[in-house]
Amino acid sequence: MSQKVVEIAGRRLSLSNLEKDLYPSHGFTKAHVLEYYRRIAPCILPHLKDRALTLKRYPEGVEKDFFFEKRCPPHPAWVETAEISRDDGERMTVCLVNNLETLMWVENLASLELHVPLARAGSPETPDSMVFDLDPGEQADILDCARVALILRDLLSRLGLACYVKTSGQKGLHVYVPLNCADISFEDTKTFTKTMAVVLQKNYPDLVTEKMAKEHRKGKVFINWSQNDSSKTMVCVYSLRARETPMVSFPLEWRELERLAGEGDPERLQVSHGEALGRAEKEGDLFHEVLVKKQRLPHL
Repeated sequence: MSQKVVEIAGRRLSLSNLEKDLYPSHGFTKAHVLEYYRRIAPCILPHLKDRALTLKRYPEGVEKDFFFEKRCPPHPAWVETAEISRDDGERMTVCLVNNLETLMWVENLASLELHVPLARAGSPETPDSMVFDLDPGEQADILDCARVALILRDLLSRLGLACYVKTSGQKGLHVYVPLNCADISFEDTKTFTKTMAVVLQKNYPDLVTEKMAKEHRKGKVFINWSQNDSSKTMVCVYSLRARETPMVSFPLEWRELERLAGEGDPERLQVSHGEALGRAEKEGDLFHEVLVKKQRLPHL
């Protein structure tokens, strides 16, 4: 078992099993995972900051069993944590990934995917953005999601709302609407997203469904409005995904989505770890507006 002690911001961290192949069909080891997160840190850290992290851990790699960990596992004294209330009222200590050393500690636990709520730990009932989670049913694909995302963008624009899109890193797309206002509740965002989903289903019945049941989803894009809930999490932008190859949940510009949708190749809408690093290091955080743009919800 290889171990390496590193020092980050004056903190000593022991990294283990660096040669373990976490994406076996791709030859992507734990060392590669740590290096990816080290380099993407300037972009991902602002989106993780002060949010209760759910770790999705793959100790034996993507082809073997994984487990979710909401409670912060045993951690060094310098890892920041927060106390939150679970649905059953029980208090729980969660990890906050607010700096590079904590990100490296989390990745040393083989937490390939990083999932966070739409609200910060200090204000868990106040979402700072709302999301339309576009999930293709059987016989639909990410190109269908792109069509729905573009319709959604135009509809939101008519309501005076800017929105931003990222790949899920799996089969779908996530459209985020930044709010960043103190007086918005999850009830507001859930009502709004459900109403929008119903409107789209009515106007595009062959393309969109707002119903979760599998039998309604064949050949359509399911708009999962129920993610707008204090108990739910979304995969963080720039997180790796545990697929056969290390793909990333990555922001796309709207004109880029239009172009890729027009090209008709669903593979072009997937972003690999290498492409993600290249683009983030050149262009910076393409999802920055989601953190800072203030918008109010119109009354529907």
